[in-house]
Amino acid sequence: MPIENPSLIPEKIISFIARNGPSLPVHIAREVKLDMIFTSAFLSELISNQRIKTSYMKVGTSPIYFIPGQEPALEKFTEYIKGKEREALNLLKRKKFLIDEKQESAIKIALRGLKDFAKPFEKDGILIWRYFTEKESEYEKEEVKLETPEKKINEETNAKKEKPKEAEAKKTAVHEDRKKTKKIVSPKKKKSTKQNDEKFFNKVKEYLLKNGIEILDIISFNKKDLVLKVVEKEKEKLIVAYNKKRIAEKEIFEAYKKAEETGMEYSVLSMGETPKKISNIVDAVKKINSIEKIE
Repeated sequence: MPIENPSLIPEKIISFIARNGPSLPVHIAREVKLDMIFTSAFLSELISNQRIKTSYMKVGTSPIYFIPGQEPALEKFTEYIKGKEREALNLLKRKKFLIDEKQESAIKIALRGLKDFAKPFEKDGILIWRYFTEKESEYEKEEVKLETPEKKINEETNAKKEKPKEAEAKKTAVHEDRKKTKKIVSPKKKKSTKQNDEKFFNKVKEYLLKNGIEILDIISFNKKDLVLKVVEKEKEKLIVAYNKKRIAEKEIFEAYKKAEETGMEYSVLSMGETPKKISNIVDAVKKINSIEKIE
């Protein structure tokens, strides 16, 4: 069926988005009275001409289309963000700014997936995330506040009031506490662990990307395993990845239980070859029809 006045379609789309704000392609198609294939072609042309933009976030499998300057209106679609990304989004919106290195691994990864709402910048060599409606110039390092002159004067006055022996005892106690803290805390080890966690996540992400599998949500993430909700060939399922080279029956049952909680099919990933024993068990279970008791 030929399209009547195709030259008018782009302006109709622009006019619709201008009136309604960021919009899904299905709503745009309904407005211009075209099917999704033709509508997508016109949307692609408008993007190429930089008249509209698309969100990184997707509702189902569809991005959101908007006119430059309408970015703040994307907030109305945040209800579609789930799991760790929703947690990270709420945290960032509440705090306005987050120092990357101070976040747990799952939040750090989730922030990197919130490209519409989490904007990174650097200050003094430190990576910081800002909520997209905040300006970099509004950032202040709250953790490193300079002491006010009044505070210094009060502390000096209080120190003079202390008896010499009490002041010396207090100084010694503080020194001992610092020594104990230094023994307990190992920053290098902590940093190394975070780097290993991110390396593990990135390997899983690269594997999924290579195989055309899209990550929808991070269910859980720690140094031992990563649980993701994904979509493969338009079908949602669970991916349970283990950060170890050899998995055993224990890991298979753990993955099965996690999948049962969601009611989805699942796949298991590991960092090494699957032991032959595990492969045989999986093949056997696939082919079994039933297990019955003889009365």
